[in-house]
Amino acid sequence: MSPTPSRIQRVERADAVLHLLDEQAPAGYRAPRHSHDRTQFLCVFAGLAAVTTDRGRWMVPPGHALRIPHGLEHEVDMLSEVDVTSLYLPPRGDEPEDEAPTVRAISPLARGLIEEAIRLGDAPEGDRKTRLVYALLAEEAAALPVRPLGLPFPSDRRLAALCRAFMRDPSAEVRIDDWAAELAMSRRTFTRFFARQTGAGFATWRQQASIFASLPHLAAGEPVSRVAMRAGYGNVSAFTTMFRRMLGAAPRDYVRARRADSPAAG
Repeated sequence: MSPTPSRIQRVERADAVLHLLDEQAPAGYRAPRHSHDRTQFLCVFAGLAAVTTDRGRWMVPPGHALRIPHGLEHEVDMLSEVDVTSLYLPPRGDEPEDEAPTVRAISPLARGLIEEAIRLGDAPEGDRKTRLVYALLAEEAAALPVRPLGLPFPSDRRLAALCRAFMRDPSAEVRIDDWAAELAMSRRTFTRFFARQTGAGFATWRQQASIFASLPHLAAGEPVSRVAMRAGYGNVSAFTTMFRRMLGAAPRDYVRARRADSPAAG
């Protein structure tokens, strides 16, 4: 995250193999559209951030990082109060052009190295331990496992407006025919159009969007039953089943684990 031009310039001028910024941001904060000459790993340890690019919109829940390729314009929205550490690495020569962001799970080793890098922030320039920690952290960041937490967003403005409205107020009652009618399309035409725009079927996207929309409320401590209803699920069991399928844990366990994973928790 780079909210000011001076900070962007400082990151771009850094000679080190890795540059690190550790911050807290309030709910509602937005880092306006910008890009970096370096590859960024936006590491979230508490709260929930959303990153929007021309390639789509990605949710970054606690315990995860978004790898943002160098040169890709993006904006960052803090959907709740967020503890975030950004790592900036020089791009590697083998990175493909027009690469999309990817959500990565922060490994225990990466988490420990980030904690140590923050602690060593005031070390003298050229400090041997700092150089070693930074070098190992750069290698570990590049190897973090990818997680399927990207929510594809359409480029078409009319469809994007429907998607944003759904994220604000998700409902299991929304039907493909409703959206087709909004865009004055037949069901068949809309189905093809939606798949071209998002790379996903309508039902699949709706399920993913409902779960992602629930994350800020879970992170804020709302009861799972209330969050399930807000996400458009008729009962907690159905919501928990879908949540576990997507994120690998029940809602309470997932939030508890992410909070425990925060460097501040140690």
